[in-house]
Amino acid sequence: MSAAVFLHGLGLSCALGSTLDEVRQRLFADSATPLSRTTAWSPGRELPLGVVNHPLPVWEEGTPARWRSRSNQLLRLAMGELEPAVLAVRERFGPARVAVVLGSSTAGVAEGEQAARARAQGLPWPSTFDYAVQEMSNGAAFVAQHWGLKGPVHALSTACSSAPKAMASAARLLRMGVVDAVVTGGADALCALTVAGFSALDSVSDHTCQPLSPHRCGINIGEGAGLFLMTREPGPIRLAGWGETSDAHHMSAPHPEGRGAIEAMQQALARAGVAPQVVDYVNLHATATVQNDAMESLAVQQVLGCGVPVSGTKPLTGHALAAAGALEAGLCMLAMTDNPQGRLPPHWWDGHADPALPPLTVAQAGDSLGRPLRWVMSHSFAFGGSNAVLLLARE
Repeated sequence: MSAAVFLHGLGLSCALGSTLDEVRQRLFADSATPLSRTTAWSPGRELPLGVVNHPLPVWEEGTPARWRSRSNQLLRLAMGELEPAVLAVRERFGPARVAVVLGSSTAGVAEGEQAARARAQGLPWPSTFDYAVQEMSNGAAFVAQHWGLKGPVHALSTACSSAPKAMASAARLLRMGVVDAVVTGGADALCALTVAGFSALDSVSDHTCQPLSPHRCGINIGEGAGLFLMTREPGPIRLAGWGETSDAHHMSAPHPEGRGAIEAMQQALARAGVAPQVVDYVNLHATATVQNDAMESLAVQQVLGCGVPVSGTKPLTGHALAAAGALEAGLCMLAMTDNPQGRLPPHWWDGHADPALPPLTVAQAGDSLGRPLRWVMSHSFAFGGSNAVLLLARE
């Protein structure tokens, strides 16, 4: 069985747009697309959030309540770009040979919040609410049901590392020969629970986040969905390596020396069989919190050195939690295709580097390699010290 796995399709829905062309255009624009300022998920406090403002798909009459969530609407939006490729592999391999593995951290919590508010007002449970919508595997089951896929279906919920861990799980299914194709990635929708939870930790910024800057003041929450079709058949982008570790250091803070992050990066390089020097660009986790910035900068310095271009794209999308790693891997994939000059995703910030951090090479608007990107690394570091790193290669 071939050990190599490839990404053949991509679907994205995020604050940058709902089509690949729109996302690509805004990713490489000369100015940043601003996040939406809203009180919709934080009554009384206006926050910049990575809201998907594109009209979401309308549920067809008769759609069961168990599927009716904003998270699944985000998935359905992302599924549009991927549908021809998925239907083709379903026809070629058979439905039982196509799996679905997704990352999720909120599923239908927003719908649960609405139902709970109705009950608190003495009203009956809404007829449109089904508790099953809150199950972490609901999105994966929805995707499988929509496309008639009969292979293994499961979800991973490890906060911000969920999607890349789902992609690593998908790769293992393929390498074991359990299936011939996997729809993988992640999705998360905005809800009051996550905004209030991060606000309670004093981690949410009232302004656009500033990763790596001494003027950072927290994260911007976002939402979205990122989907990939992964198979063993050769394609333009290969998932060459991945690394998964756990700090076991603190419930919400990363290990200050970045031990788990460093090991995950080293695992990804070792699995790909390449030296650190081949990496052309790193998409940082870049939450714009003091502890993550310090840990991640140190990890990059120790594993790759300070010369590799880096950027964090969360000022454009918000931190989409379980979907973040999928969105960012998708942005990396866009940067690796139809980009002959190797233009780099810019790091939007105030331009002031924190002198307490290692002097990383931060990609500015308009920066490029002058050649196509061949090796790209994407970081995802979650609560509980759950670390996941992906290494993509352009064939």
